[in-house]
Amino acid sequence: MNQSLRRLTHGALLLLCAVSLSAASPWSVRLRATYLQTVDKSDAFTALSTNFAANAISVSDKLIPEIDVDYAFSDTVSAELVLTIPQSHDVSLAGVGKLGSFKHLPPTLLVQYRAFPGNTFRPYVGLGVNYTLIWDANLSVAGVPLGLDSHSIGLAAQAGVDWKIDERWSFNVDVKRAAIRSDVYAGGASLTKAKLDPWLYALGVSYAF
Repeated sequence: MNQSLRRLTHGALLLLCAVSLSAASPWSVRLRATYLQTVDKSDAFTALSTNFAANAISVSDKLIPEIDVDYAFSDTVSAELVLTIPQSHDVSLAGVGKLGSFKHLPPTLLVQYRAFPGNTFRPYVGLGVNYTLIWDANLSVAGVPLGLDSHSIGLAAQAGVDWKIDERWSFNVDVKRAAIRSDVYAGGASLTKAKLDPWLYALGVSYAF
């Protein structure tokens, strides 16, 4: 009787291990090449006895690397943490030229809904929040130093599609929009609010564990 019980227990453990190993992991990672395009919106302001029109401030666009970590709560609902490395952007003022540069790091957390469970072609939409750290602002105009906010918090949205290549790998096309904004200061007083609010156009691949 004990021998039969041991065999049954052993068999159950082997079955449990097999099921655990064959079960799909909820985790996946994605690597994207992303083009960040700012909308370059700003309020009109007066400085150096000059009236500057709205949208006079522009921030450089650039291609950035992106790595994302995904967790699937179900076959249709997942969360995505969007990460990159610290980025440096040039800032210019219409009629004046380059003001300098600043650095930022914009992690974003999104909740996604994925259509067509089980299919090779999986379109999705996402909504979440962006938290951007801003530092090392090296900006000035006519010798007057300019400052920025230390961070920005705003909504983010995305839409895209995953095209499954095999059980592990997928090809990805993605578009995001994030609200990233900062006041521009001179002598502690706010001159204007700069609205980067970038579009992010991305191509990449993902790997499911």
